[in-house]
Amino acid sequence: MDESLRVKKAKNVTLTGFAVNLLLTTAKLAAGIYGRSSAMLADGVHSLSDFVTDIIVLTFLDISGKERDRDHSYGHGKFETFATLLISLTLVAVGFGILVNGFQKIIQSVKGEVIAQPGMIAFYAAIVSIVSKEVLFWYTITIGKRISSKAVIANGWHHRTDALSSIGTAAGISGAIFLGESWRILDPVAGIIVSVFILITAWKLIRPSAAELLERSLPESTEEDIIRIIESVQGVKGQHNLKTRRIGNTYAIEMHVKVDKYLSVEESHEIATHVENSLREKYGAHTHVGVHIEPYYKN
Repeated sequence: MDESLRVKKAKNVTLTGFAVNLLLTTAKLAAGIYGRSSAMLADGVHSLSDFVTDIIVLTFLDISGKERDRDHSYGHGKFETFATLLISLTLVAVGFGILVNGFQKIIQSVKGEVIAQPGMIAFYAAIVSIVSKEVLFWYTITIGKRISSKAVIANGWHHRTDALSSIGTAAGISGAIFLGESWRILDPVAGIIVSVFILITAWKLIRPSAAELLERSLPESTEEDIIRIIESVQGVKGQHNLKTRRIGNTYAIEMHVKVDKYLSVEESHEIATHVENSLREKYGAHTHVGVHIEPYYKN
């Protein structure tokens, strides 16, 4: 897919999420205030974090979509990876905040403090939030996978965590309304369970982003495929010193290739070009390939 089209699709799906988050956050905060629901207020504040991630994605997508320049010889792909990491860290902060808040409410309940009963408007707001965020999750994830954008996919999972948070909120609110005063502790308990899911999701997003920023090599299976492609090129007598890494959604591959020592410079260059084209055919036209030619000596 053309990079400009890819960035355009990523921006469109993110803008859609931004608009939905604006409506939901306003509705949740209003429902929390008028429905006297601390859980819904917390859920509304949670939704505010989505604005931050949407802005991050929109900002860094513009940067990552730029062609390479004098200051960034390998392009700007890692800006998107950095955006994914920032989103993941935001999820950690939100998840930890919900976790702490849940334990604080449980402690208050154990000490005999009564948790206020919320109104039905808060319950209805939670249901609307669950449905809309789940739809937004599937829409965002589908587009993110189609355009191979880790930042958009990460933002999609943020929508899912918001839906999970609203499920916990709905459970707590419904328990407080329909089951009586002694069951109001369900609200913080559900919040703690949801926070664990949020933290697990954040960890799954942090690991690959951190690995890329720390220049981790591509998976062993991928490197084995790369070696097979190189060695299948006619004229290649061997390869070594393979180095690989990710740059956003593209690969960077460097290696030393051995060719017959009696070949001319032009013939050796043709083999190197064939290696480059074969790898780009497999991993995409934007793959960065560096081939160092060495003479092959028989033992």
